[in-house]
Amino acid sequence: MIEFFTAPAPNGWKVAIMLEECGLAYEQRWVNLAAGDQHSQEYLAINPNGRIPAITDHAPADGGEPVTVFESGAVLLYLAEKAGRFLPTDLRGQSRVRQWLFWQVGHLGPTLGQHGHFHLYAEEKLPYAIERFHREALRVYGVMDRQLAQEEHLAGADYTIADMACFPWVRTWKAQGIPLADFPHVKRWYDALKTREGLRRGVALGSDMARRGEMSAAERQNLFGTAKARVQ
Repeated sequence: MIEFFTAPAPNGWKVAIMLEECGLAYEQRWVNLAAGDQHSQEYLAINPNGRIPAITDHAPADGGEPVTVFESGAVLLYLAEKAGRFLPTDLRGQSRVRQWLFWQVGHLGPTLGQHGHFHLYAEEKLPYAIERFHREALRVYGVMDRQLAQEEHLAGADYTIADMACFPWVRTWKAQGIPLADFPHVKRWYDALKTREGLRRGVALGSDMARRGEMSAAERQNLFGTAKARVQ
C-alpha cells in the first residue's frame, strides 16, 4: 500500500492521476496547507522541502523497508518504474519523456505557479510581476503548442507521465486568464485527455476541498510566508 501525502493542488493531482491510471492501492493523507501542516516536524521528516506531494511505499519492489519519495517528478518516475507503465523502456523514448517531465517541473509549473500567485492571490497587485509572468506563461504555452503540433502527446504517440505532469497545470487556464483557444494544439490535447477515466478520478481527488474565498492572515502566512522558524 502507498501512503499519499497531498492537498488539492496541481502538483498533488499529478500524482493522483498516476495512482488512478495505474490502479495502485493507496491511501491519501491530507496535508492542510492553510493550517501549516507542511511545516510540522512530522511532515518535514517525510518531505524536507515542506511541500506536497510525497509518498511512502510500504511494499517496495525490493521487499525491503518502506520507501519515501518527495518531489512530484521523482514520485511520477518512481511509480512508473514500480508499475511498469507510462514510461517507455527504450532509450530514446524514455529520454523524451524525462525531458518533457523535467520541462514541466522546471518551467511550466513554476511559471504558472508564480503567475497564479501574482494574478490571483497577491494582496498587492504588482503590474510588473503580473505582466512578467503572464508573458512567460504565454511563452511556455507556446512551447507546448509547437510540440503538440508535431506529436499526439508531449513525448510522442503515447500518453505518459509527462502528460500527467502537465495536465493539472493547464487545467488552471481559465482562472489564470490564459487564452486557450490561441493554442489549438494544446486545446486538442487537453480536450482529449479530459476523457480519460483515470485522469478524471485523479483530478477529482480533493476537489471539493479546494480553497475558495478570502484567506485569514494566519492562512496567508502558512501558505506564502517566510517565518524565521522555517529558515534554519
